[in-house]
Amino acid sequence: MTTSASKLTGNDTRERILATGEQLILGKGFSALGLSEILSASGVPKGSFYHYFASKEAFGVALIERYFQEYHQQLRTMFGDQHHTPANRLLQYFEFWLTTTRQSQCHKLCLAVKLAAEVSDLSQSMRQALAQGMQTVIDLIAAVLEEAMQQGELAAGQDVQHLATTLYSQWVGASLLTKVYLQTAPLEAAWLQTRQLLQTESGLPATEHKV
Repeated sequence: MTTSASKLTGNDTRERILATGEQLILGKGFSALGLSEILSASGVPKGSFYHYFASKEAFGVALIERYFQEYHQQLRTMFGDQHHTPANRLLQYFEFWLTTTRQSQCHKLCLAVKLAAEVSDLSQSMRQALAQGMQTVIDLIAAVLEEAMQQGELAAGQDVQHLATTLYSQWVGASLLTKVYLQTAPLEAAWLQTRQLLQTESGLPATEHKV
């Protein structure tokens, strides 16, 4: 049953605008998306939009913060799974990244990567929200790498923060190239290098994570 906009609570209305806006932006981008299109698709009046967001830019910041709040929680759950070794948790994370891209046939980027390529030069506040969200992802990866090093899966003495930044940067860059080429070769290369790094250091068999 569809709930009318007039019966939505404040939180429901705000969430509907954000959820609708995210799907529209994934399809056509932030700059090309007009306010009227967001309002029409979400079924809320213009006044409701400006009640929650001072501007389209403020809406963009809220959208990024919402995205990363959910994404960080998913990573904490995945990275906290003690049924798998730290190295295997990281391999599962990056394998999921590759698999998701394959399933979309290279036509969809995650919201963070898509917006990073589009709005970083257009909005300082959106750029800062992206930077904070991405830094937390790097920090979460670094924490798992630290755990892997403590368990002997990575050579001792490595700068895990630097390694996490390198891995995440590689995958973000490969995602952009995958979108440009419309083929997964860049992500396949990132996956191969990630496997070689983690499996070589952990002693995992090279055939354990076929894709």
